[in-house]
Amino acid sequence: MGIRKSNKLSQAAVLKQILSCSSLGMKQGYDDEYHLPIDVPKGHFAVYVGENRTRFIVPISFLTHPEFQCLLQRAEEEFGFNHDMGITIPCEEAVFRSLTSMLR
Repeated sequence: MGIRKSNKLSQAAVLKQILSCSSLGMKQGYDDEYHLPIDVPKGHFAVYVGENRTRFIVPISFLTHPEFQCLLQRAEEEFGFNHDMGITIPCEEAVFRSLTSMLR
């Protein structure tokens, strides 16, 4: 799965999608067997967005979208993927919400 250039979709539209699926609670519990947060449903994962590191729960199907892949590439370049916080997306929350709203 390679990272490709976006199709010039507006960042605001993509971010809207992600916000629409981020309304799950922020429980601190973890599944004992897999050590995964219990508030993240199967087929989803958590990312942290913006200066405030707002947590969003997104479907794994987003990983196939070139626009989301570009966000992940930016995250890797800026923060790397080997840290305790989880995947941190380096963009404004409004842009992230807009982008994710277009991916559904």
